[in-house]
Amino acid sequence: MTSTVRAGRPALGRGVRLAYDEVRRQPALLYPEGVLLLNESAAAILARCDGTRDIAAITADLAVEYDGVSVDDVAAVVDEIAARRLVDFDPPTPRPVGPPEPTAALAEAGEGPPPDPSPVGMVAELTYRCPLHCPYCSNPVNTQPYRDELDSDVWCRALEEARRLGVLQVHFSGGEPALRRDLVTLVAQAHRLGMYTNLVTSGIPMQEGRLDTLVDAGLDHVQLSIQDAVAHSADAIAGLRVHDRKLAVARAVVAAGLPLTINAVLHRGNVSRLLEIVRLAVELGADRLELAHTQYYGWGLRNRAALLPTPEQIEAAQRDAAQALEQFGNRIHIIYVIPDYHLSRPKACMAGWGSRLFVVAPNGDVLPCLAAGQLPGLDPPNLRRTSLTEAWYDSAAFNRFRGTAWMQEPCRSCPFKHEDLGGCRCQAFQLTGDAAATDPVCHLSPSRHLVDALLTGDATGTPPLQPRRMT
Repeated sequence: MTSTVRAGRPALGRGVRLAYDEVRRQPALLYPEGVLLLNESAAAILARCDGTRDIAAITADLAVEYDGVSVDDVAAVVDEIAARRLVDFDPPTPRPVGPPEPTAALAEAGEGPPPDPSPVGMVAELTYRCPLHCPYCSNPVNTQPYRDELDSDVWCRALEEARRLGVLQVHFSGGEPALRRDLVTLVAQAHRLGMYTNLVTSGIPMQEGRLDTLVDAGLDHVQLSIQDAVAHSADAIAGLRVHDRKLAVARAVVAAGLPLTINAVLHRGNVSRLLEIVRLAVELGADRLELAHTQYYGWGLRNRAALLPTPEQIEAAQRDAAQALEQFGNRIHIIYVIPDYHLSRPKACMAGWGSRLFVVAPNGDVLPCLAAGQLPGLDPPNLRRTSLTEAWYDSAAFNRFRGTAWMQEPCRSCPFKHEDLGGCRCQAFQLTGDAAATDPVCHLSPSRHLVDALLTGDATGTPPLQPRRMT
């Protein structure tokens, strides 16, 4: 056990909220871009983490209500949550918590918990319209099928259905979600239902006063994209002179008291400035920084030859990320993930197909992941024709790659199949033409040579970037 946990006064981190999940009948910890389901003992401990008591005092307080409480047990829980960067120590002012309470808007959630798997997160892609032209955008290249966007009433109904299905967190995304005039209405609806609300935004349409209105409606967290640490490079990628405007929005989010995540998509043109991007995020007062390598879907796939970093660049980026963690890790939560192509084992996409999260596209299509709409024959369910419960549990699209029964060899016999779940179905389709194939990132895949060929290809004379366009 660390001496900090033993000696300090723990408090839930900024933007971390203790809640009660009426659907599962259990407490939960909600935080920027994450959900952690808790048992009653952990919830009782965290309800007392308000920055006014040390571990010994929390233990003494718990002993009044519960038998057999020990300092070691309390410290172990706090230590585990602190390791997730969800607990601070010795805050300058108290952070009241209190026991999690049911949400009045969902007082009658059903007779029992939903069957497994039940989702905890929803990505609400409100629109694919966006003022920027980023060539790594993962939105579909052809947005014509998504022009007929859901109206406010359908989105509000979808949010209520999602909460009754078990969703505890909604990510309002796009495109640019702030282009929707009803964004405040949708944030307020999600807040009323007790969901944690994330806004994933470029910040550009955020007119003066709009942020305050969103805060009043119950917005919990903002994830703001930046394209680079250098204005001229950032503006070139965005296709507009917007870098300074983004920095102003970042400072406004911090001033409003909201937790801020900076998201910087890394690629061949900016990965060498990883440390500068970290320093910028620290200067802006961000709580979290996601250094996310380009995902090769949509426009990112179209521009892959120009965006894909070299193996040498990735090695340098790993060294820079380690240096950033050492230098700034106590001031900002830095998330750096090695890109898929440079791994020998795949990651479980979206924590598993139809396992924890789902996506609703602007036209109402319900998808198991952000890029699943590209898969042939998927036939996704649509909110205009079906309920979310039917889409999640009964649709062919969500059951197509759920679990492990669908797997081919070598996945079917792999001891890691319950861990990586075969990797990314969309990546498998893009590289092999077969969505059920082993993710070619895996060193056991018979198609791994396709990834190796991309990594060892000639990096000279790369094609020019194609800016994202609404088509």
